Amino acid sequence: MSKRKKEHHEEHMDETWLIPYADLLTLLLALFIVLFAASQVDSKKFSELMQAVNAAFNGNVGVMNQPGISQFPKPIQQQTTNSRDLEQSGKAEGDGRFEEETKELEAMKESIEKYIADKGMDQQLAVGLDDKQLTITISDTALFGSGSAAVRPEAQKLGMTLADILVQYPGYQILVTGHTDNIPISNREFESNWDLSAKRAINFMKVLQQNKQLEPGRFSAIGQGEFRPVAPNDTKEGREKNRRVELSVLRKTLP
Repeated sequence: MSKRKKEHHEEHMDETWLIPYADLLTLLLALFIVLFAASQVDSKKFSELMQAVNAAFNGNVGVMNQPGISQFPKPIQQQTTNSRDLEQSGKAEGDGRFEEETKELEAMKESIEKYIADKGMDQQLAVGLDDKQLTITISDTALFGSGSAAVRPEAQKLGMTLADILVQYPGYQILVTGHTDNIPISNREFESNWDLSAKRAINFMKVLQQNKQLEPGRFSAIGQGEFRPVAPNDTKEGREKNRRVELSVLRKTLP
């Protein structure tokens, strides 16, 4: 009988290894929690998490109290502050450039308005400035004959004057856009108002580019046909307003 008990006692598995194994698992769990919490920006939640985990260890000195680990939130918070400072600095710098551009474009606008007043062309030209661009609107009658995309000889002077003004303000992209009314074009040269508006924009752009001080890479030209009206097309006056070429000086910095 005593022999059987002895054999049974010897066959019982030694489970003392479970204690260090459980401790190891606990430490790994605590480590993963620390790494996860350290990746978060919210230092308040991180502090609460440390208190909860330490409480789980019955108040003993645990992983959360080790030097170095508890310092994780500080550099993260500092990094966040630096990013915010850089963002604010960049915004202030952008605002400064925007204000500088506004002053330049306002000076350009005054020069063009003076030319319009001197030449008595207020019925044919208009200039406006907004947060995206300075826009010079030119009536088609000031540039072209009816149904034609050829720039009139007298309109060449207008184009050269505008080019001289543009030279004084380098670096801005320039967009020339042609527009028509909604009456279909019917001649051998153009199949549609798209073609007419695009060709008018290109031809007026070429007049501006006769000034060799203007870099060709600053220019682009498009035709919008009848699809960007500024007035109803059901009256003669409205159609006259819609037949136009717009010369847009695009801002380099947007608000």
